[in-house]
Amino acid sequence: MDVTTARMRLESMLAELDRSISVLRGDPAGRDRSLADAGADLTDADRTRAMLDAASRQRTAVLAALRRLDDGGYGRCVDCGTLVPEGRLEARPEAARCVQCQSRTERRR
Repeated sequence: MDVTTARMRLESMLAELDRSISVLRGDPAGRDRSLADAGADLTDADRTRAMLDAASRQRTAVLAALRRLDDGGYGRCVDCGTLVPEGRLEARPEAARCVQCQSRTERRR
């Protein structure tokens, strides 16, 4: 993927993530709900927190990818330095690692 296309996709992703995070951080409606709804509120809050955490992690990855674009390292694995496959960058423009290094990273978690 060329640098211009990558930057456009990453900036678009960043704008969408910022909108999503803003919505997720908004005040929940219906604060005067009954006590019977308290369990549902907790479940909704947990789900919202999980979505907010995931969006925040992805936002961090997108910002890191934009920095790699600026530094000239975009498209190279941050661990081993090999080229990240084009198909991987098409699917995940924020990808920082080649498939092998990403697999190793995920196994360690």
